[in-house]
Amino acid sequence: MSQHKHSHQHSHSDHLSFNDPSRYRLSNRCTWVSVFVNIALTIVQVLAGVFSHSQSLIADGVHSLSDLISDFLVLIASYHSKSPADDSHPYGHGRIETAASLVLGAILVLTGVGIMYSAAMKLENLGNMPPVTSLALWTAGLALLAKEGLFRYMLKVGEHLRSPMLIANAWHARSDAASSLVVAVGIAANMMGFAYADAVAAILVGFMIVRMGLMFAWEAFQELIDAGLSFEEVASIRQTLIDTAGVQNVHDLRTRKMAHRVLVDAHILVDSKISVSEGHSIAERARKRVIESHESVNNVLVHVDTEDDAGYGEDIPVEFPSREELLESLSRVLNGLPEPEQVTFHYLAGKVEADVLMPFDGLKTKAAVSKANQLIAEGLIGHDYFSAVRLAAKLS
Repeated sequence: MSQHKHSHQHSHSDHLSFNDPSRYRLSNRCTWVSVFVNIALTIVQVLAGVFSHSQSLIADGVHSLSDLISDFLVLIASYHSKSPADDSHPYGHGRIETAASLVLGAILVLTGVGIMYSAAMKLENLGNMPPVTSLALWTAGLALLAKEGLFRYMLKVGEHLRSPMLIANAWHARSDAASSLVVAVGIAANMMGFAYADAVAAILVGFMIVRMGLMFAWEAFQELIDAGLSFEEVASIRQTLIDTAGVQNVHDLRTRKMAHRVLVDAHILVDSKISVSEGHSIAERARKRVIESHESVNNVLVHVDTEDDAGYGEDIPVEFPSREELLESLSRVLNGLPEPEQVTFHYLAGKVEADVLMPFDGLKTKAAVSKANQLIAEGLIGHDYFSAVRLAAKLS
């Protein structure tokens, strides 16, 4: 019922936000490290591949070059995702990170497919593969160490910032380390006379890269369609809300992820007879408890209910008239009694209960009280809205 609930939405300044300057600087620095590493590896691998007659090393160098596209994509997404909320994007621009993660997942899939296809072609042309020199093996080993180090560094930063985009890019670096491992094994096998070994290993690693890319793309897709948190995480948030003093029950608890943060919507049930300000205070305590107890939660929207409307859905059982109309109807029920000084309405179970504060002079005797109650009882017979009217006398 729209008449008996209100909402509270607050931001949490103490939590990591998209426009946090330190977050942007760390993300930017991490990606630029990847850019410089990939530029250096591209140059070294291609040149070494040419001089050592290693086609696989040249291909791995071109693979490193493709990583620069991913790095610049991350830089662009990171720059835009730090922009604060505006009229067109009231929740900020964090979904840019999610979209970038989806694209990076697709790049991983294409990379894996490319490795598998290239390996299959090598298996068909084993006799045409030229012998390679030891320079290629040393270069492949150097590339493997550089990519693995880059992976560990980027993964650490990505997990610290809870950025799926940086984590996806880190695993892209791991896929390059895997391809460099395949090249190293292939070169070593070539030098030992087993020309087919690198192609078989490349197919296996390519399959793992495709699987990895599909996982990242799927997770990003789930976030873009507002998939909720796991059952365990939702249950934990629900318990935090229920444990808040003044909260009688919780329903319609919904969660969704936006890059590194979580947004929560919840309906809390409170005592129907408390004031609006007390209900607001309970909602505020519940909001703060969730944010303080759950690190990933950045924003909580709390609806305050005075009765359990979990089964109502979008259907409002009763369309109540406005307060002015109710006061006019109540005046007919109170006909013959003094003018009320204060009226409080409670909208419960499809009916309205009224607490009426009267001047003391109007209810100073038992006879006056008895007459007033009789008038009210007669006025409530068959009434469309009122189920109860309670009188109280103002002492001062």
